[in-house]
Amino acid sequence: MSPGAASFAEKRRILQLETLNDLAVALYAHRPEQELIDELLQRVCAVLDPAAAVAATRDGYGQGQALAMVGWTGELPTASDLFSGSLWQELLASGQSLSLTDGTLADRGYRVLLATPIAYRGVYLGFVAVLDKEKRGEDETGFTAQDRRFLESVAALAGVALDGARQLESLEAQRDRLEEENRALKQGLNEDVSGQRIVAHAPAMLAALEMAGRVAPRRVTVVVRGESGTGKELVAKLLHVRSERSGPLVTVNCGSLPESLLESELFGIEAGVATGVEARRGKFELADGGTLFLDEIGDMEPPLQVKLLRALQEREVVRVGSSEPIAVDARLVAATHRDLETLVAGGSFREDLYYRLKGVEIRLPPLRERRQDIPHLVKHFAEDFCRREQIALPRIRPATLSLLLAYDFPGNVRELQNLIEAAVSLTEGEVDTELVRSLLSRGDELGGPQALDLVSVERGHIGKVLRMAAGNKTRAAELLGIDRRTLQRKGF
Repeated sequence: MSPGAASFAEKRRILQLETLNDLAVALYAHRPEQELIDELLQRVCAVLDPAAAVAATRDGYGQGQALAMVGWTGELPTASDLFSGSLWQELLASGQSLSLTDGTLADRGYRVLLATPIAYRGVYLGFVAVLDKEKRGEDETGFTAQDRRFLESVAALAGVALDGARQLESLEAQRDRLEEENRALKQGLNEDVSGQRIVAHAPAMLAALEMAGRVAPRRVTVVVRGESGTGKELVAKLLHVRSERSGPLVTVNCGSLPESLLESELFGIEAGVATGVEARRGKFELADGGTLFLDEIGDMEPPLQVKLLRALQEREVVRVGSSEPIAVDARLVAATHRDLETLVAGGSFREDLYYRLKGVEIRLPPLRERRQDIPHLVKHFAEDFCRREQIALPRIRPATLSLLLAYDFPGNVRELQNLIEAAVSLTEGEVDTELVRSLLSRGDELGGPQALDLVSVERGHIGKVLRMAAGNKTRAAELLGIDRRTLQRKGF
């Protein structure tokens, strides 16, 4: 080797060592994975002088994650394309770096290719490859053994750095989740007897929950007001849990029963009132020592309002068919979506009962007035549904969130929950924006949230696909990813 060539080789070896040192510092900086891969490829190209180079990583599910490329023209491949190609399969099979000649990678021909996997503790995270080394110094036609060792050292550094970065990202996500749960616990948002959680970040909702937290330990009667689907029952459960009362939470929907049945449901009934009737305790008695939640109290008929007022004032009830009072200690929480003041003015709701109930009033904002909660609610409902159904959590694109943020949701949080569960159940991998748009349109056409139950959504979607297939059930089944018999079982 001539003195000039020796000098050039020594300079290149020094450059490689300096680059490895600089790269180690750069990779261990806390940066997004894409930035780390860009940095890695830039350093490799500066030392090895390839005509083209690529570095790619994949996530724990085998899907492409980060991709950096130099020297490609035309349509660029995706990371997923590269991981489905033959080079990646050969790297997995060999478990070490490879040197190949006269082939193609992602439609780009090469004379010489040097590639090595990026791995850590036996887990393959990606790979880096360089193609067709440019001439430097003496007549070099390929990558040397020293180049190979350099590339392997770079991949080893990258494997440790990427594993550390992903673990740090996971820890930060856990920390953020724990911090959110801690904030929620402090505000009483996570305390719910049904295991449900109130998701709230919007100031209007946080203010309502803060008031609920303040009044929960007191004996004062609370009226929760808000449109249907805003979470009135969840707030009632929160009030009960934070009250520290030892008795149960008992719920009665005043609008779902006729007056005669509602009276016996609330106050109980004595045996023998009618043939075959046995004595039964009412909800007031069952809620003794706890909380009685009267949902949709604005729908209660005036004659029954008189008896409710007496029960609240005297703290005792009289069963239907009896004259003996029974002492009860039940804290009352009422809810309504109706304007009680208008009902009082119209004579359908007693004024004295109105003032007896109105100890503390908590107003829940509709979802259109707390839009900043929508992304958090979407995430919560999607995760909860996937956990219950034991299915993979799909990705929700920013475009889909933008569509949801622009919608008014007349059915409020309940409508959003129904929609997300419907969209996730019809999704694999990623929630389709157009599917969500069609669900929202269907909700508008058929009158809102009641049209978003899973059965209606599924039938509507199948009908749409059938129309697209011009009534061809075999073709529609193929588009839906089911067999024709499944389509027939669903009534099509």
